[in-house]
Amino acid sequence: MFRTALRNVSAHKARLLMTAFAVMLGVTFVTGSLVYGDSLKRAAVDRAAAGYDRVSINVSSDTLPGALPGAPPATLDARTADALARLPGVAAVAGRVSGFAAVPDREGRLLGGASSRHGGNFAPGRDGSDPAYRFTRGTGPADDRTVALDEDSAARGGYRVGDTVRVGTSTGAASYTLSGIFRTDASKLPAGGSLTLFRDAVAQRLFLQPGRYTDIEITAAPGTDVTELLGRVGAVLPEGSSAITGARLAQLQANLATGDSDTMSQIMLGFAGVALFVATFLISNTFTMLISRRTRELALLRAVGASRRQVRRILLTESALVGLIASAAGIVAGTGLAALLQTLFAPAGTPSAPSAPLVLLPTTVALALAVGTALPVLAAWIPVRRAMSIPPVAALGAAEPAPPARAGSLRTGVSAALLLIGAAAVLYGALPSTTTPASAATATAATTDARTLIGLGAALAMAGTIGLIPLLSRPFVALLRPLLVRLSPVHGDLAARNTVRDPRRTGATVAAVAIALALASGLSVLGASATRYLDSATTRDFTADYLVKAPSGGQRMTPATAEPLKNLPGAAYSPLNQSTQYEIGGVSSVLTGVDPATIGRLLRYDVVAGSLDSLSEGRIAVAGFKAAANGWKVGQTLPVQRLDQRGEVTIGAIYQADEQSALLPSITAPDSLVARYDPAPTTDSIVVSTQGGPSRAALAGVTHALGDNPALSVLDAAGIRAEDTSGIGDQLNVFYALLGMALVIAALGIANTLAMSVLERRKEIGTLRAIGLDRTGVTRMIRLEALLVGALGAVLGTVMGVFLGWALGRTLQESVAGYGLVIPWGRLALGVLLALTGALLASLWPARRAARVDIPAATAAQ
Repeated sequence: MFRTALRNVSAHKARLLMTAFAVMLGVTFVTGSLVYGDSLKRAAVDRAAAGYDRVSINVSSDTLPGALPGAPPATLDARTADALARLPGVAAVAGRVSGFAAVPDREGRLLGGASSRHGGNFAPGRDGSDPAYRFTRGTGPADDRTVALDEDSAARGGYRVGDTVRVGTSTGAASYTLSGIFRTDASKLPAGGSLTLFRDAVAQRLFLQPGRYTDIEITAAPGTDVTELLGRVGAVLPEGSSAITGARLAQLQANLATGDSDTMSQIMLGFAGVALFVATFLISNTFTMLISRRTRELALLRAVGASRRQVRRILLTESALVGLIASAAGIVAGTGLAALLQTLFAPAGTPSAPSAPLVLLPTTVALALAVGTALPVLAAWIPVRRAMSIPPVAALGAAEPAPPARAGSLRTGVSAALLLIGAAAVLYGALPSTTTPASAATATAATTDARTLIGLGAALAMAGTIGLIPLLSRPFVALLRPLLVRLSPVHGDLAARNTVRDPRRTGATVAAVAIALALASGLSVLGASATRYLDSATTRDFTADYLVKAPSGGQRMTPATAEPLKNLPGAAYSPLNQSTQYEIGGVSSVLTGVDPATIGRLLRYDVVAGSLDSLSEGRIAVAGFKAAANGWKVGQTLPVQRLDQRGEVTIGAIYQADEQSALLPSITAPDSLVARYDPAPTTDSIVVSTQGGPSRAALAGVTHALGDNPALSVLDAAGIRAEDTSGIGDQLNVFYALLGMALVIAALGIANTLAMSVLERRKEIGTLRAIGLDRTGVTRMIRLEALLVGALGAVLGTVMGVFLGWALGRTLQESVAGYGLVIPWGRLALGVLLALTGALLASLWPARRAARVDIPAATAAQ
């Protein structure tokens, strides 16, 4: 039986090549996902642990008990560093300072990622060098007016040694001379970040206090036992500080670094599952057509004495052999795909970063081989059983095509039931509940249950729709047939007839396209709806001209940051000073201090009770959702406590506000009230109105008044909108790219089906050629068939995707006020256009093959 299977694989290698290609695509995606994830994890671990081999022991301060959120961390002083340097076995001690520092390029754009703009100190040893930094040009900063930049940042910013560099920190901005350009490891500079080095005393003044360090690095003398040295270090450390070996610190950093790579790996594997699901339809369809073509051959084997089990074993062995060969090719192609993904998703702005080595683990190879071998065997099981049910005598007489699906068949009934049950589950989870949740926790649990129900219902509805595709293909083709006949009378009519000749085959091909379009359309609906909501939530309440804020990753501003704006003629401004750890009426609360005289002109407060003027009288204004949740009313006096301070506050106004609003706070208070309880509030942002409204001159005036600080962003309404919605677009683009691969597999499935169909219809095509249909006509007929299949998959997938996006969006409306459904007609149309284009491209080779059919040989074929 095995020899027979080998001969059959060799005899039918041209036909089985299409099946092998389908298997290879699925294995390629799985292997690429696993290799990329493992490589990403290895690179993250290596980068996180890099640099700690030069540190024997690291000393740092613990967070002080009761420290306020956002408060600066505890620090170490120079006396501690001197005491550590005198310990036996210590070769060198380097005090390190770190903080936020932003450097713009020549065009004013900040260098580095949003959360990785760092500043530090240059700490030279006795020989004048700092082992943490290797200078490629120039030297480290030697005085208060010089800085050094990392190599990538200097290249992106266009800076050379001797240039003037503007640097912004949380304390202001200043210009420095670039003294040197250096390289360092990931312990000091994350991928895609920027690092600015200052002279030791300057860094302490900017980020901490004179004579203070964030942490201290100890280098052990040669031959010193690090464990024993760790004990001696611990004996001299002040209270509130701790020490850890460099090896242990590297291990901890490596463990933390795997979090993001694990998340990315899970996302990739999820899309690999989608690709395999799509590929399953392609493989099953191919085997169905192959076995149908070999019905008489299999019947002959039965007639000469082979049992059903033996014939079944031959066919399944063939599928396993095809899967094994295709899996090996898929592993190679998947490794190449992982290399491509590394290039596409490399950290932004790291031109000199070396590519991480690809990691191909034995478990990845084993899993890819298992999946690639098992998938064709399972896909071939149903066609094999169907072929074995045909009596040999009947099969030898004529190989009948599979009958089309009928409305009364078991498959149709089950599919219809799945569709109805799934749609009902989605509607039940999406429609709002008529009962009011007893608590916020109950509401959250209900929302989670609703999303689970919607996900399950969507899966059932999609399965039911896929099962009904053979039944739906006939009315869909009948609907488009008049258009096709009008465009091309003969070719359109032939294409329509051929498309519905075998509805099950058409349904399997359409299903692959529909699944890819359903996921892409659902993401488009959710993305467009979320973008519209964020756009409204971030700008609806903004009536000022500009919003001043520190970039992500930087230390927050303070009320003093806004003081220079008082020198700007005609300007009205108010910092939004956030203060935490309040108990108001027994409820944990956050207060935002504002200028009562100007805030009403800068933010839109929709007051529903009381008056916003009460802020000038020392009262507070409360958002409606906060007041409703706690039963507060205008005029009510509540006890307030922050740490050991106690007092009373009176509610002077209640206003409508979105709970997710980025500007309107839950409790607005006069800045004088906040200052009474909190001497050091943090400032999230500053709202500013200028004389004459927004303009280039006004923007320049605000920027100059704030000291031309690159660490501060001055945004108008359009800038706020772009900043708050850019993340959604970036994530969607990654998902679209991954789903695009599934769409490619679906398009190849169309090509595979059409190619096999051409093989089956050689005699028919030859007869059409013989009675006058030219090669152009044959090509047009095949292309129209592909377009019909692509159109049906695109329409069904788009409808399912919009339905799924609407249902998931409904669960958000329960917790996100103002969220509404947005249909992105442009993106949906683009998805349909891409599906049709993919189908048309997929038809090129089968159409060319059909047009080149030899007429005498085809018409003489039996």
